[in-house]
Amino acid sequence: MEQPNFANSQDLLVMISAGILPAILLVAYIYWKDKYQREPISQIVRGFAYGIVAAIGATLLETAIMWLIGTMPEGTGGALLQAFVVAAIPEEAVKLLMLFLLLRQNPDFDERFDGIVYAVCVSMGFAATENIGYLIAHQVWVPVAISRAIFAVPGHFLFAVAMGYFYSKLFFDEADIKTALAVFFVPVLLHGTYDFLLFLADAEPGWSSLIVILFYIFFYRMFKYGRKRIQDHLANDRRDPNQRAFYTQED
Repeated sequence: MEQPNFANSQDLLVMISAGILPAILLVAYIYWKDKYQREPISQIVRGFAYGIVAAIGATLLETAIMWLIGTMPEGTGGALLQAFVVAAIPEEAVKLLMLFLLLRQNPDFDERFDGIVYAVCVSMGFAATENIGYLIAHQVWVPVAISRAIFAVPGHFLFAVAMGYFYSKLFFDEADIKTALAVFFVPVLLHGTYDFLLFLADAEPGWSSLIVILFYIFFYRMFKYGRKRIQDHLANDRRDPNQRAFYTQED
């Protein structure tokens, strides 16, 4: 694919800004939703930086997986393999690792909603880095930037809401195997289904219109799911404001 020629540094700056801005806006949104005890800005920035590291690590991991697979199968099987094995599983695994490193013995992780806040910060750092890579790879990048700002970046936001929701449940409420599995597998399911529908629309052009409609329905349902998870943790923090994480500063 032909890469864009940037006439000057200003053009490159505009493109990078277009890639980063949607992620920054969603970080700002989740930060202001934290009504009871907002996280330090330094921790917000740190989480975003961890997401950048996650994007680099996931790229290396995906490259290795593609090398192991070799030739990607065509049709539905190829779309399923690419969506889950190449994309969703490695990306969510690296994001979860970065979230764990960010929150391990972190005294600011003291409310349920904090898990969502920090997961979103990591995911938005990831999404911003991924966005810039996509825009650089396209000669005409503006339509790509608009499309990704509407779907891809909010998609990563919603995957993160699910991860952060269950991460907090694991540490504050239900330290059981079911919740532990949900921390990873619910975001993978959301992410993999999102990608699968997009890849399937390309793999099965005769059904592309129906598949795109199914994608819109899925995205809307995922949005409602994420909003409910946000409301749940905000409500629980309001009822139980003194609840602390298992690892506090005194540990």
